[in-house]
Amino acid sequence: MADRDEPQPQATDHQTILVAHMMTPGVVQVPGDVSVTEAASLLERERMPCLLVKDTDSRFGLMTPTDIVKKVVARGLEPDDIEVRTIMTRPVQFIEHDRALDEASALMMSTGTPILIVTKQAQPVGVLTARDLILSPKRCMTNISATISVMDGQGLGAEYQVTISQLSHAGALVETSALLLPGTSLLVSFCLPEVMSPLTIRGTVLNHVSAETVSGKTSSLMAALQGVEVQFIEISPSDRSRIKAWVLSNHPKAFDAS
Repeated sequence: MADRDEPQPQATDHQTILVAHMMTPGVVQVPGDVSVTEAASLLERERMPCLLVKDTDSRFGLMTPTDIVKKVVARGLEPDDIEVRTIMTRPVQFIEHDRALDEASALMMSTGTPILIVTKQAQPVGVLTARDLILSPKRCMTNISATISVMDGQGLGAEYQVTISQLSHAGALVETSALLLPGTSLLVSFCLPEVMSPLTIRGTVLNHVSAETVSGKTSSLMAALQGVEVQFIEISPSDRSRIKAWVLSNHPKAFDAS
């Protein structure tokens, strides 16, 4: 990915709020020669805060509704005749998914940009906005029974009963005795408390959380259970909204990293 400095990997633990916990999963990317009319329709259909414009292999930009209003509509231009490369905002600020949320906030303040493109191994995987930082609560401490099904090339594989101990619209920390390697694709099925309709969301394992120790010794329970960070992917707007609303309603229990 060009137009950015490569961040160094950051060690994290389950008490650190990461960019991946708060971002909107998914990035809609378009070439620079797409018309503003076509891009606006795509923006509306996908319900994303922006489009990532790849003008060349080394030149990127963002197109937002504000760009359309200020640079096309306000000037009386015809959107069918304007290519997105002529109105895109540059430069694009990128941040890795495993960086601390405080670092994302500092990057927004230092660059003056309200939108960051989130990457994983240099590939775009999500969008983080200033609105996300202001309105979205931190991950909520909870205790939800769930089922995870491992996905492989043949379809669904092994199935495990787990407990979700922290939850947000972008992912969860689950406690499980199963050994799940980073990068493993999963289906996570659960019901939110007091909400009858189940959720089934595709996710991927980010990393493991080391077992905590009690009085200098690892407890037998924590030795049996591992904390596994799961990032939600391909989550529908309706499911994302349901989880956000539930976390907001449980905000007094929200996880505090301080």
